[in-house]
Amino acid sequence: MSRVKRAVSHVKKRRTLRKLAKGYKWGRKNTIRLAKTAVKKAGQHAYVDRKRKKRVNRALWLVKLNAAVREHGLSYSKFIAGLKKNKIELDRKVLAELAEKNPKVFAKIVEKVK
Repeated sequence: MSRVKRAVSHVKKRRTLRKLAKGYKWGRKNTIRLAKTAVKKAGQHAYVDRKRKKRVNRALWLVKLNAAVREHGLSYSKFIAGLKKNKIELDRKVLAELAEKNPKVFAKIVEKVK
């Protein structure tokens, strides 16, 4: 059986690790031992923040909706309850966008809810 030299795969592994660590500060960009942990940690943060992004955006939609609804003399909770009672099935993302970009259309929705 022939002997396997692992230099090619070893270098390739290090090269991809260095590409992933590009732009990091100090030794974390070029020292393999530090780069490994830095890349792993960055991946963990990226995973968590993909989940956090959804929470943050939803909170932002709620704030925008609350501000827009209060201009029409309603509270957020009463507005949402009115939407459900009138069977208007628009999600908070769309409603927040309407409130920001098309206030006239949003005003009509609020009138229906009232």
